[in-house]
Amino acid sequence: MITIILSFLLSSVPLTVTDEGQVVDELIKEDFALQLVDDLLIDDTKLDLQMDLINEKVKKEPVNAKLDDEGDIIEERPGRVLDRIKFRNMFYDYFYDSTSPAKITLPVRKVYPRVDSELLANIREHEIGNYVTQFKTRNKERSRNIEIAAEAINNHVVFPNEQFSFNDVVGERTEDKGYKRAPVIVKGELSEDIGGGICQVSSTLYNAVDLKGIEITERYSHSRSVPYVPSGRDAAVSWYGPDFAFTNESKHPILIRASADKGNMTIRILAFEPR
Repeated sequence: MITIILSFLLSSVPLTVTDEGQVVDELIKEDFALQLVDDLLIDDTKLDLQMDLINEKVKKEPVNAKLDDEGDIIEERPGRVLDRIKFRNMFYDYFYDSTSPAKITLPVRKVYPRVDSELLANIREHEIGNYVTQFKTRNKERSRNIEIAAEAINNHVVFPNEQFSFNDVVGERTEDKGYKRAPVIVKGELSEDIGGGICQVSSTLYNAVDLKGIEITERYSHSRSVPYVPSGRDAAVSWYGPDFAFTNESKHPILIRASADKGNMTIRILAFEPR
């Protein structure tokens, strides 16, 4: 249960939320008042701002269902946000009616994840594409980069008419995320940079999704050949440069399963089994 006392000045004191999610600050009526002749009106701009602050404190992001390493389903978890319409009505009652309660239970609504257990149960059994490449595990920095990028795209669902962007899904490659400095190809020359090696992940993905019903919308080759895929079958990526992207033009969502283990970069593409 999440409660708030409607008699405290939020604009001057930071909103406080307990570990149990209880909001313990208050809203003062006078701080939201607009004086027009003899009528007292609510300053909706200020109220909207306070609702933004409350929502930032109480919201929880939903968590998609996913498959574990054995292919078993880990159930989804819904999130929550402030129900702004109900909260506004409650505050209006409090503002204009002196008999209304000053302490209310914050109205929240559930936010459901895009991927639930039922969807995964229908997708996980039917493979429509796969591709495997090899990497040298003795290069620990490069291997770690491949593992992190593979984990980032693993369990990602691409819905019909939706575009997948490697850079958007994987995000910026930084040391804070665990990426290491490793060899990269820059203008035909070998260099080192944070995240070196993840082009093997994007290239493996490209070969796995090169299927009927999937439109490759953005792909670039390296300026020199790479050893892990045949010539012309690579997909170079860089945070401030090339991206690899495709659109799911089929009628059903597809699921990307990616793993980097014992020198094998493996990607499987799963979808609804056709009837």
